[in-house]
Amino acid sequence: MMKKKIAFISEHASPLAILGGIDSGGQNVYVAELAKQLAKRGYEIDIFTRKDHKRLPKMVQLFPGVRVIHVKAGPPIPMPKEKLLDYMDEFRQDMINFMDQQQLVYQLVHANFWMSAMVGLAIKMDYGIPLVVTFHALGKVRRHYLKQQDNFPDERLMIEENIARHADCIIAECPQDKHDLMTLYGADTKRIVIVPCGFNPKEFYPIAQQQARKRLKLKDDEKIILQLGRMVPRKGIDNVIRALKYIKNDFKVRLVVVGGDGDEAHFLASPELQRLKKIAQALGKDAHVDFVGPKKRKELKYYYNAADVFVSTPWYEPFGITPLEAMACGTPVIGSNVGGIKYSVCDGVTGYLVEPKKPKALAQKLHQLFSTNDQKMGVHAVERVNTLFTWEKISYSIEQVYERYIQANRLLDDVQLKQLLPEAQHQLKYNRLTIHQLREQHHAS
Repeated sequence: MMKKKIAFISEHASPLAILGGIDSGGQNVYVAELAKQLAKRGYEIDIFTRKDHKRLPKMVQLFPGVRVIHVKAGPPIPMPKEKLLDYMDEFRQDMINFMDQQQLVYQLVHANFWMSAMVGLAIKMDYGIPLVVTFHALGKVRRHYLKQQDNFPDERLMIEENIARHADCIIAECPQDKHDLMTLYGADTKRIVIVPCGFNPKEFYPIAQQQARKRLKLKDDEKIILQLGRMVPRKGIDNVIRALKYIKNDFKVRLVVVGGDGDEAHFLASPELQRLKKIAQALGKDAHVDFVGPKKRKELKYYYNAADVFVSTPWYEPFGITPLEAMACGTPVIGSNVGGIKYSVCDGVTGYLVEPKKPKALAQKLHQLFSTNDQKMGVHAVERVNTLFTWEKISYSIEQVYERYIQANRLLDDVQLKQLLPEAQHQLKYNRLTIHQLREQHHAS
């Protein structure tokens, strides 16, 4: 029996990218981990992502059963995702050319982010392939919070509305995500399925705190607050720095900030890093804040385990994978009462929820956590994420979604396609009516 082929599209977020950069974060992890788990479940996954360096090969074998296909879309240089819309037609055409050259027939397309979904919708219309979409972030929500700072083109909102109407299925990452899709985009609740993000228990697990601190050269007599992720204003790192002002002097506190844009030179030149440093200096807390820059993924578990608490207080958050990773290491999380964080963090059990942009309220919860030193929170955190949020469990839920739409569409696998009329092969790829006609012929024979 031939394995079912799934096409992932992730135009700006390559699973090969270094995490923590300005456009590298949760989506990169989502795409890589989900593809790996689905391959273990018997699928063959091709991940189509933009070629952003001239030396990248056309194809990379990422895991057994998972390939990364680098697609031509504009000049092969790093570009902010806000500038990629004009290159999506080229992306679509190069993807189609690859499919034709390799004689690939996919049973389903899973598009990640709105521009990927725009390409996926064109593939759906041309090939008759079911389209599943994970937006990862919604333009109308972003515009509400960022206002003039949102650099995406206005067309994004209209394109997302069209995708919400025509995608076969939209995967919402949390209840808030589903609510936003329904109220802001008029998406049909019957075509929305809530499936959260996950974590890899082989990557993130409890390690003795003293051991982790020794590896990172952190002091044992300090309370370590960890902030880890992309260094952009909406992530609220400034909120954590400002909270230091309100923490009582009962504790020696150090904030460790992991993440940043690109290599060391780019990281040190980052405007956001300079802004955050000025805030720390103005508060007289610069000696208590360490900006350690981006780190390799295999190092992150030591930072999570070295910390007394992980803090993530963004203005908004579609889901947020880092709180899961922290909890998997037995570290309590204090997070914003928004989006996916209020779904993954159990207030008062695995950590605390606070309102974003409220440094004094954050400081109160930090002081409460430091004072009680309740080890049960870490135990509950490990139990919660391993029960609900492993990528293995997430992939099973995603598989149920795929099979529902693959079966409903009755797509023919590669072996069956070769048995159809040879002269109809080209039309089969581009004309949905022809697909229906050939299916009828096939099932009648």
